[in-house]
Amino acid sequence: MMKKAAFLFGFTVILFFTACKDHSIAQDIKILTPQEFHDSIIKNKDIQLVDARTEAEFEEGHLQDALNIDVLETNFNTEAEKLNLEKPVYVYCRSGKRSAKAALILKDLGFKEIYDMQGGYLNWESEGFQEK
Repeated sequence: MMKKAAFLFGFTVILFFTACKDHSIAQDIKILTPQEFHDSIIKNKDIQLVDARTEAEFEEGHLQDALNIDVLETNFNTEAEKLNLEKPVYVYCRSGKRSAKAALILKDLGFKEIYDMQGGYLNWESEGFQEK
C-alpha cells in the first residue's frame, strides 16, 4: 500500500511539472507546405528566413532575403543566436531533413515561433515558386 501511494505521489508530481512547463518556448515546430510557406513569408514581412544548406547550395539558388546558416557547421548555434528570439523564424534546406534538425536546435535555443518548409527547396522549385 505504501509503495502504491509513493508511486501515485511521484506520478502526480511529474504530471504537475509537465503541465506547468514554460509555454514561452515553442511547443511545436509548424511544418508548412511550399504554398503555405510562400504565402506566409509574403504576408508576414517581419520574419527571419534561414536557409540551412551549405554555402555552395545557397549560391546555386535560394529564397529571396534568406540568411544562409549551414546547420552542419559547428557555428550554427552561434549564428542562430544572433537572430531575434521574439520574431518568427522560417527555415528550409534541400529536402527537409536538415531544416528539421535546424528547427529542433532553434527550439532548444528558445525561439518561440518556428516554421519548417516541407520537402525543402526541391519541393519549392517543383511547385514553381520563384527563386533567386
